[in-house]
Amino acid sequence: MNDEAILHIAIAVAHEAGAIVRQAFPQTALTQVDLKGAVNPVTETDKAAEALIIERLREAFPDHRILAEETHGDDWRAWDVPGPPMWLIDPLDGTVNFAHGFPFVGVSLALLAEAKPAVGVVYDPLRDETFAASAGGGTTRNGRRVRVSPVGRLADAFLATGFAYDRRTAVDNNTQRLDHFLRRSQGVRRAGSAAVDLSYVACGRLDGFWEKGLHPWDVAAATLIVQEAGGQVTDFDGGPNYLSGEFFLASNGLIHDEMLRVIREGALAPLPDVLQ
Repeated sequence: MNDEAILHIAIAVAHEAGAIVRQAFPQTALTQVDLKGAVNPVTETDKAAEALIIERLREAFPDHRILAEETHGDDWRAWDVPGPPMWLIDPLDGTVNFAHGFPFVGVSLALLAEAKPAVGVVYDPLRDETFAASAGGGTTRNGRRVRVSPVGRLADAFLATGFAYDRRTAVDNNTQRLDHFLRRSQGVRRAGSAAVDLSYVACGRLDGFWEKGLHPWDVAAATLIVQEAGGQVTDFDGGPNYLSGEFFLASNGLIHDEMLRVIREGALAPLPDVLQ
């Protein structure tokens, strides 16, 4: 089965899982919430959507490996081990939002083959927007091709970020970088779903995104969606070690070097009034 055929199946599965999310929001969002950490909730909706996704993928691709956020599965480091492709699943990216009735969530499915994303789908069930990509096939939003923005300067850029679940205790909780980027861009948003934020980079609503402490299931699908829309994805050093999500940077490509410089130099990076 080729990537385009797999993509169509992944879209259908994401839509089916998204229907579970949409039906539960917001009526049951504030009920049946457990905590995996002090600021890391999981809901019955996460679990129901993930169970459905796993069931559908096992039916369609019985030989594929699976790693899902809630029930886990194969170790994510196994994606570069020879063997069957691996699905990375985030059934409800933005659970904190969902649990509080804040309407910004996504369902994320990615297929990795030979250690690289081959298929990626991010579905926003509350806006009924489907961002989808296959390797070499471009990126679409609801079936129409999209591209990253043409913004060429960080000073003109609209950015997004997030804060890891260890933000209460971590020495580096991303707040200093937030300050540095706020002073060098047109604005920064923190909406609470990395997968959807990155999809917005792909379609030009945002120009760049950075975050520390994400997971593979958060970024794998959206990585391909950004890249196939003409964007750039790296780690904080500008290198290829980004699929772990630990140090993740994505942009339209045109402002990428400037963003890397801010990450590298912090408060010493040039301010807009002295940029050449």
